[in-house]
Amino acid sequence: MAAFEPRNPGYRAAAVAMFDGQPAMRTLGVVIVRFGPGEAELAMLHSPEFTQQNGFIHAGIVTAGLDNACGVAAFTLMPCEADILTVEFKTTLLAPARGERFVFKAEVVKPGRTLTFCEAKAFAEHEGKSTLIATMTGTLMAMLPRNAASLAPRTSGA
Repeated sequence: MAAFEPRNPGYRAAAVAMFDGQPAMRTLGVVIVRFGPGEAELAMLHSPEFTQQNGFIHAGIVTAGLDNACGVAAFTLMPCEADILTVEFKTTLLAPARGERFVFKAEVVKPGRTLTFCEAKAFAEHEGKSTLIATMTGTLMAMLPRNAASLAPRTSGA
């Protein structure tokens, strides 16, 4: 992975605050394991409440973990005044999400002023083995504040 330089010197505290501000991640039990400029690793333990009819963790839960790993990785490279939103993602499910613990690793491929492109992988840990269960490519957007002048209605000069 290329070494990236964060634009926000306080990126660590900002990324943790952004992640901690998501009640959905608390509900799923997803935690930050580690992160740095342009990369993130999140994890969650198995919970029967998040399984589908065959007993595997639901694809939507896996996707949420991947999306948030991409979000944390991308956010570490955004300016201090930015917030973040996912614009799009594609998830490929490679194996059933069966395990005691699930790990979501993401890295920035290409940061931009507004859009950041990421790749992520999800792993299931089961009986001492780690299995790749899903991949994601995602695009995340830096939501920058608009100044008051740019929000004023335009008038035509006749």
